Order: sequence, then structure tokens, then C-alpha cells
Amino acid sequence: MSERHSTLREQRRAETQRMIQAHAVRLFVEHGYDGTTVNDVAEAAGVSPMTVYRHFPTKEDLVLVDQNGPLVADRIAATPAGQPLVRRIGSALVDSARTLTDGDDRFLLARLRLMISTPALRARHLDNHYVLQQAIVDGLGDEAVDPDAAFQAAAAASACLAAMHTALVRWAKDDGRTDLPDLIAKALAAAFGDDTPGTGGR
Repeated sequence: MSERHSTLREQRRAETQRMIQAHAVRLFVEHGYDGTTVNDVAEAAGVSPMTVYRHFPTKEDLVLVDQNGPLVADRIAATPAGQPLVRRIGSALVDSARTLTDGDDRFLLARLRLMISTPALRARHLDNHYVLQQAIVDGLGDEAVDPDAAFQAAAAASACLAAMHTALVRWAKDDGRTDLPDLIAKALAAAFGDDTPGTGGR
């Protein structure tokens, strides 16, 4: 019973977090990031400022926090260990982008535009890439326990994330009209050759 209650509590927490973030991103788009306060977000979401801070410790987190890290880590853990690292990581990035853009790509696009256009968010966005890089290494589990293996995994992840970032910027400039997973696959192919996910090299 306690485990069920814990699961329900986590679900409610996740729903509250998504609701607060949706209001925050809407206000940031409508009134500007600097023109919107955490109190404004709390009022729009119908919660207290303390509740906002409990879910998002900083104002920047209202834009930057997402579930992409665990999603990518799960995808990588499910890939065959015999494949090259870059291919495994690339597949996970393309698949997770497909999941994230399925049905609600305008919210992702709005967040991405805020990250690109707001100086305070651009620096933190790079921090997010480091967190995602570590999530990728963690997703490899025992395969990346050895220091040399962990180094190789981190290097491969960093290179793949750089290619993905190029695709994300292009997607934002295209106003989301292009297919994001396809753009990421093309960026990976440009960086590593045709033997990458979604480019005919399967």
C-alpha cells in the first residue's frame, strides 16, 4: 500500500510540475523572461511561490527542467551492447526526440526558443548538456564503470550532443516546421557518416 501511495504521490508531483512549467513558459513567451516573476507564475498556476520553488529551485529551472535525461538513459539501456557507442547514443537521441515531439512539439519549441534567446538561460542550457551527457554514461550501466570506458562514453556522448544542438537550433529557426528527429539524424550523419540512425545506414 505504501508503495502505491508513493507512486501516486510521484504522479501528482509530476502533474503539478508540468502544470507550473506550462504556465511559466506561456508567461515568458507573452511577457518576456525578464518581465515575468516567479510570483507571476505562481499566481497563474494557482499555487504559492513556495510551491513553485519546491518544484523549480531557480527561475531558470522553469524553462530548463525536463525528463529528457531519464528518457535517453532508458533508450540507451535498451540498445544492443554490440553496437558502436555513437550509433547507440544517436539512436537514443533520435528516439527520445520522437517521443518528446509526439503531440506537444509547440511547448518544446517555445522552451527551446527561450533557451536560445535569453542570455541567462543560454549558459544554463550548456549545463543541461553536461547533465544529459552524464545520464547517457549512466544509461550504459556496467559498460561504463571502468574509467577508460567511462571516458570514451562521455566523449561519444559529448560529440553526439553537439550534433543534436545544431539540429535543435535549426529546428527553432524553422519554427518547428521540419521534423526534429530527422534533423537530429541528419546532424549525426553529417558528423559521423551515414551509418547513423535514421539516415539509411541501419
